[in-house]
Amino acid sequence: MGRRGDGRADEGAGLTRFTTIGLLAVLLAGVGVYILREKPEVYERVRYPLRYEQIVTGHAKNYDLEPHLVAAVIYQESKFDADAVSSSGAVGLMQLLPATAQGIADRTGGSGWHERDLVDPELNVRYGSWYLRHLLDKYGDEELALAAYNAGQTNVDRWRARGVGIQFPETRHYVERVRELKEIYARAYSSELGLS
Repeated sequence: MGRRGDGRADEGAGLTRFTTIGLLAVLLAGVGVYILREKPEVYERVRYPLRYEQIVTGHAKNYDLEPHLVAAVIYQESKFDADAVSSSGAVGLMQLLPATAQGIADRTGGSGWHERDLVDPELNVRYGSWYLRHLLDKYGDEELALAAYNAGQTNVDRWRARGVGIQFPETRHYVERVRELKEIYARAYSSELGLS
């Protein structure tokens, strides 16, 4: 009889552990659903970091841009990695092609420009902000400006001439994602970006 009792005690302890683990799993799943649904500020700050905020806010102000838009473009382009280089050769925080950066330098009076300068956060965000302002002025529309930032002005000009919307699925996703990130950065970093 002693053996039977010991076996039942072991079964009871195992059942209690199983129940505890199950309750913890349900609790963690509930917390996960809450975080995904509500996206509290703490989660957003961990998931979407903000770096170089003085550079971002300074150039946003200088070029009359929303700082949360600049932060959103930087996150989407490089996730705030100043040394990022894409497969197409775009460089730095705002992923500028060297030819684009050279054109910006020429138009803004830059001299002695070198491709390696694009890994400098200050210069990269200055040029990227200038370019974003140029696109906003040219198209008068954030969606088209972001589409041109991603797919190039030639493609956007061609789509406009044909009277069609954004034709590349990747570019449509890019525009939607930057707009989503813009709202996230406005919520999560309102004081850092000077929005409050």
